[in-house]
Amino acid sequence: MSTQTAPKLSPEKTRPAKAYGMTSPTSKVGALDISRRKPTATDIVIEILYCGVCHSDLHYARNEWADAMPATYPAVPGHEIVGRVVEAGSGATKFKVGDLAAVGCMVDSCRTCTNCKRDLEQFCENGCTMTYGSTDPHLNIPTHGGYSEAIVVDQAFALKVPTNLELPAVAPLLCAGITTYSPLRHWKAGPGKKVGIVGLGGLGHMGVKFSHAMGAHTVVFTTSPEKKADALRLGADEVVMSKNPDEMAKHANSFDFILNAVAAKHDINAYFAMLKLDGTLAMVGAPSEPLPVAVFNLIMPRRQFAGSAIGGIAETQEMLDFCSKHNITSDIELIKIQYINEAWDRMEKGDVKYRFVIDMASIKS
Repeated sequence: MSTQTAPKLSPEKTRPAKAYGMTSPTSKVGALDISRRKPTATDIVIEILYCGVCHSDLHYARNEWADAMPATYPAVPGHEIVGRVVEAGSGATKFKVGDLAAVGCMVDSCRTCTNCKRDLEQFCENGCTMTYGSTDPHLNIPTHGGYSEAIVVDQAFALKVPTNLELPAVAPLLCAGITTYSPLRHWKAGPGKKVGIVGLGGLGHMGVKFSHAMGAHTVVFTTSPEKKADALRLGADEVVMSKNPDEMAKHANSFDFILNAVAAKHDINAYFAMLKLDGTLAMVGAPSEPLPVAVFNLIMPRRQFAGSAIGGIAETQEMLDFCSKHNITSDIELIKIQYINEAWDRMEKGDVKYRFVIDMASIKS
């Protein structure tokens, strides 16, 4: 496994910050001292109030994505960040001290390529700068995420936070929210459309809320009968037990769009059979093993198999505004940072409804 060690920098270019992270792929998550860059003219400094816990945090910090995204140690994850601006650069006009601000999965991009100019910074042709696991273009040091007391970010990559929503429950919107909102919007979920959500976890439960709010007839596919009541509470019109052939058969060839949030090995072809002519199945879950595809399941009814990532900054702000209008937040369990190792263990077992969020005030205790 490839790993890297962060370089040391002169103190006049950086400022210290308390954080929690890992010092090796096998260590526990623990207290660390890290360096943030000193703010530039267009930077803001955000005191982090809440940070959501994403499965990506665990994969990165344990270096389980070594081939695509080798970890740099110390590794500080966290890309679902909500906080308050405590300092603003001389050229920062988007935020002022005291404002609420949020940061998602990326903190910069080239801003000049075709995709960036289309507000698709997540697909930057030169590679966007991720909130953690990338290189800070200002100082050539690793980026560190939100398991920290503060973060320094260019104002262009910070989001305005709706004030009518419960702040801790807003944090997961910065990853789980936009990851499900973006494909539903792109494939035009709405009135007259039948939309399926596969998997009712951290991503799936947000997909149900968004699909319902967009006006689509929303159907949840799950393997767990005990999740039926929750799916209906979250906004599903119907719930299908995906291991029941009779229930699946009733919905064959009927879906306009299916959002698949399952990150484990499963029979993808069973869901292709649910799509109508020109229907689309989009993956947001990322199984570690390839999924066998029966190509005739795609060819004959002209079905489409696609994938989707997060959204750009403009779309992420649109998503937050949509949440404000429809009173949508994530279902969360609020924890202290000192509980993070137990939270990761529970997250691996699916023992959370539906997202852990860290109260970052606990980092000072």
